[in-house]
Amino acid sequence: MNTELKSGSYLAVNVDLSGSRFANAKLSGASFDDVSLRGASFENVAFTGAKIRNACLSDLTIEDANYTGMRIEGILVTDLLSIYRAQRQNKGQ
Repeated sequence: MNTELKSGSYLAVNVDLSGSRFANAKLSGASFDDVSLRGASFENVAFTGAKIRNACLSDLTIEDANYTGMRIEGILVTDLLSIYRAQRQNKGQ
């Protein structure tokens, strides 16, 4: 069943929204607590200023992304990638 939602705030508690599609949607300031996103796909999504906490990120793949300012455990991801790439390049020589 497809339900078109009008702009506004919604509360969804104890619901199954599996297979839902959000397109051209603004969820700024939204809060997700005890939510399963297993197998979800995000494309052309802005996570600027978002925080992920106490999350299971196993098998998560991030590709073709802008990592500017992104931190994991307080460490800039761009720094981590630079170190990784330098070490990998040194092993190849």
